[in-house]
Amino acid sequence: MALLICLPAAASVRIKDIVHFEGVRDNMLVGYGLVVGLNGTGDNLINNAFTEQSLKAFLERLGVNASASQLKTKNLAAVTVTAQLPAFARNGSTLDVSVSTIGDAKSLQGGVLLATPLLGADGEVYAVAQGSVSSGTLAAGGGASITKGVPTAGSIANGGIVEREIDFKLNAMTQMNISLKNPDFTTAQRVTTTINTKLGKDYAKVLDPATIQLRIPDSRTGKVATLIGEIESLSVETDQVAKVVIDEASGTIVMGENVRIDTVAIAQGNLVVKVEEAPQVSQPGLLAPASAQTVVTPKTDVSVEEDKGKKTIVMTKGATLSDLVKGLNSLGVGPRDLIAILQAIKTAGALQADIQTR
Repeated sequence: MALLICLPAAASVRIKDIVHFEGVRDNMLVGYGLVVGLNGTGDNLINNAFTEQSLKAFLERLGVNASASQLKTKNLAAVTVTAQLPAFARNGSTLDVSVSTIGDAKSLQGGVLLATPLLGADGEVYAVAQGSVSSGTLAAGGGASITKGVPTAGSIANGGIVEREIDFKLNAMTQMNISLKNPDFTTAQRVTTTINTKLGKDYAKVLDPATIQLRIPDSRTGKVATLIGEIESLSVETDQVAKVVIDEASGTIVMGENVRIDTVAIAQGNLVVKVEEAPQVSQPGLLAPASAQTVVTPKTDVSVEEDKGKKTIVMTKGATLSDLVKGLNSLGVGPRDLIAILQAIKTAGALQADIQTR
């Protein structure tokens, strides 16, 4: 079990770490291509008609008429290619791309991705990807196989080249929206106050808990990029909603600094049930009849123990996260018991926080 405590609400952070500036964002790209050069680990063309069609179309573009041929190669695979186009990426800059199989290929190890156009959400081509694929390892023999990583997915470092720039004129903006990554009215107001203090006038205003509207000062017209650089380095004190996040699968509990406990008594007792199996062998005696047989008879012992040493603790109203942790530790609770106690406190109405279960 891992008990994690969030940073105090009064911790100062840079504005650049908690907001997104309008227009400064990545864009998703996707494409469909072929990986060749596989050592018999590619798609079975009988089961994957799209791979065969793609191969024939590729050969025809190169002047090879293969439309009437029955292709049987297993050295290529149809793949999806994905990448992220950074904000303000220029023509000729490179991208890292990810490659994943679509059909029944077993491994992309040793394969080479053929030139693949990468499209944006608007259907336009923004980059082209090509290169050797780095993937997991698949080693197989007659009766066993060893797999390291995911052999059906891989990547190509700097495998994409930007062919089209996104036309976004940042310095021409007269106003922009600033979005908080974690919406909160208090944090939004503090960011607004910090920006206005820096600029010396009320140029920023809160539209909602997630959005701040910034009007570009006349003195900064045509210098929006410089203004953003000045704003994002400013520090503010963030606030957060009191929340307890519980991941029951891993036993992880994350509690924010603002979690408070009303007056409540907590008692924790463990009920231990033990079931022990001790099979016994019964053999016939020396004078037993010839039909007698040796048999195994089961013997099961069930015992119940209740831990009498546990205590009851009382959490007074306004108890902090630190008080709660110390109190629960004094009971010696385990991860599952801790989750159950927190949920019971919430049910009793004494936990002033939201519980989010994952």
